Amino acid sequence: MPLSHPRRSALSEQVIAVLRQQISSGEWPVGSRIPTEPELVEQLGVARNTVREAVRALAHNGLLDIRQGSGTYVAATSELAGVMHRRFAGADPRHIAELRSTLESAAAKLAAERRTGRDLTQLDTLLARREEAWESGDAEAFVAADATFHLAVVAASHNDVMTAMYADLGEVLRDWLRADVGAELTPRAHMDHTRLVDAIRAGDAEAAAAEAASYPFLCRPDRFSAASGG
Repeated sequence: MPLSHPRRSALSEQVIAVLRQQISSGEWPVGSRIPTEPELVEQLGVARNTVREAVRALAHNGLLDIRQGSGTYVAATSELAGVMHRRFAGADPRHIAELRSTLESAAAKLAAERRTGRDLTQLDTLLARREEAWESGDAEAFVAADATFHLAVVAASHNDVMTAMYADLGEVLRDWLRADVGAELTPRAHMDHTRLVDAIRAGDAEAAAAEAASYPFLCRPDRFSAASGG
């Protein structure tokens, strides 16, 4: 429905809120191109300048990436995610792996203690989807499926702060995994997560934590040697 028409600044804030919701809800996934400016004008029932102002504001905050001649793309799911991505894009890969290990181990331990039946169903579904992505040989599809699975593990901890923080780090972690796996999937990069789900299902917090902590260093240890100068 077209938005109401208060003064320009308030209207611009309404448009920003609508666009942010499209992004945070996953309606416009990271990496996707958003509707064109004329399409947004028609959808929202506001002036072109208002849409342009809102898009520029979200680009400034790191959620959108305006590419001249190509369109505008989703760069992050929240302002903090955009900041995180810019801040840690060039970080030492070992440090990213250590952060991921620490967060996921703590979350897996809590997930084993707090998971619900719905959580387990979600984990089973996403684990199967992850394996399907692996079998397809599409590295980017595998990265996306793996990231979604791990976020579900963290969400099963039912710690809202931890889940939000992990989600905001999502693009940083996807960049790490993307570089770690490489352009082509190889047997060396495959990590079976069945034991992790089994430990969460069994309520074995220590086993779940240990299993989650073991994953980040399994793909390409040569990256860490190069990064540390060893």
